[in-house]
Amino acid sequence: MSVEPQGGEPLALQAVRLDVSAAGDPPVGWSPLVAELLEPAGITVRSGGDQPASGGSQEAPGVLPLVLRLTDDAGPGAAAGHGAGAPDGVRAGGAATSDERYTLTVSPEGVVVAAPQPVGLLHGVRTLRQLVTADGSVPAVVVRDAPRYPWRGLSVDVVRHWFGPAVLRRVVDLAGAYKLRVLHLHLTDDQGWRIEIPSRPALTERGGRTQVGGELPAGERGYLTVDEFRELQEYAARRFVTVVPEIDLPGHTNAATHAYGELTPDGVPTDAYGGIEVGFSRLWADNPATEPFLRDVLGDVAAMTQGPWVHVGGDEAPQLDVAEYSAIMDLAQRVVREAGKTPVAWQEAARAGIEPGTVLQFWDPKVETGVEPFTRAAEAGARFVASPGSNAYLDMKYTPEHPLGLEWAGHVELRDAYDWEPAEAVPGVPADAVEGVSAAVWTETLTTQDELFSMLLPRLPAVAELAWTTPSGRDWESFRVRVATHAPGWRTQGWSFHPTPQVDWP
Repeated sequence: MSVEPQGGEPLALQAVRLDVSAAGDPPVGWSPLVAELLEPAGITVRSGGDQPASGGSQEAPGVLPLVLRLTDDAGPGAAAGHGAGAPDGVRAGGAATSDERYTLTVSPEGVVVAAPQPVGLLHGVRTLRQLVTADGSVPAVVVRDAPRYPWRGLSVDVVRHWFGPAVLRRVVDLAGAYKLRVLHLHLTDDQGWRIEIPSRPALTERGGRTQVGGELPAGERGYLTVDEFRELQEYAARRFVTVVPEIDLPGHTNAATHAYGELTPDGVPTDAYGGIEVGFSRLWADNPATEPFLRDVLGDVAAMTQGPWVHVGGDEAPQLDVAEYSAIMDLAQRVVREAGKTPVAWQEAARAGIEPGTVLQFWDPKVETGVEPFTRAAEAGARFVASPGSNAYLDMKYTPEHPLGLEWAGHVELRDAYDWEPAEAVPGVPADAVEGVSAAVWTETLTTQDELFSMLLPRLPAVAELAWTTPSGRDWESFRVRVATHAPGWRTQGWSFHPTPQVDWP
């Protein structure tokens, strides 16, 4: 990011007159998106039609024109690597690219956001929102910005404890506010099944009622219907966030074997599971029921998915030898590709067959399989997303005394989430094979929206800045001061956060 102060007194900003005559067509009208961002800060958004932006001096005090303008001449951006003046965006696996650069200019004459693509315009408005101070003023400034990595995401577990569409829309709002582009939903596990599969209705008939601790409250439905999943994707797409569904295979499958006994060797359904242990459930490659099940489930999910990716899991399956594990993962990836999607998988899938463009999500710094599979996968054209548990797993306790979270990867305070380098996170992999960064939050100990958000905030903004900014542009002391200014906005939005002592909160 390049920030050029323009001098003079900060500008009072009570309202903006929105001019979108040169802004193209976003997934939804610009006025609702801009109002969604600015009105919680006390800024009224007025429609300006096609009026020119040159009449800033004619506006009432505290009212500035806000012009959104699509143009190829939006400046080169300040980031190096993926974001330095080249078409960029969420693009792994051959997906359509998007250039996320933007320039934001704030002056007494008005506010102008210029970008080559609509997503850059929205990024510019998001940055404007972050510049607004508590007293409703904004500095005169020119900001030129572009992301370092195209894949900037958040992985959310909705299985261990169920979080429904209303909470997930709030998560999309939070992800979008920090310019994340991917929401990865962990939808299946031992404790439950969270997405309707039309060809396999028993998955949600049984797995949609259970979670950690047992049954969901009476009358509560614990899964997304086909329509709800579509609506969530559309809601996210309007904010330039892509939803990636995960069907975890071949481990983490107790909800599947509980619903369909034919998936087990003896044909007997497994019992429902409400604990938090891992590594005990599995599928069998030589079971004739396995392939039809995978084709039904992954085929239905791919057909429901609007984005280019389907995550097929692949983690924590110690009961399978390499040959059996590879057979199931190869089949899962093949089914996804046949459906026109690009597979995403956890790091363990590097030991299976990997085709160019496959996305591997690195999570376990212990790397018990050794680094050779990662190196081979990178050489085969795999792309890596860095989610190291010791830095990016936001369900880790902040401190040993923190009442929520786990500790298997250590304690992740705010600075731990900020001070690490994605290009060096995946051992045995060159920096240019790293496609991006994803934070992750698992919900074994989280039962409410407030608990969920208190683990995301303030650490998610730290990971988001890490994913956006090159090392030379990051500074912990600057970040801890800036993130403190976001707290009033979080309170206004009703987003709970953990007041870590590493920040001087207002």
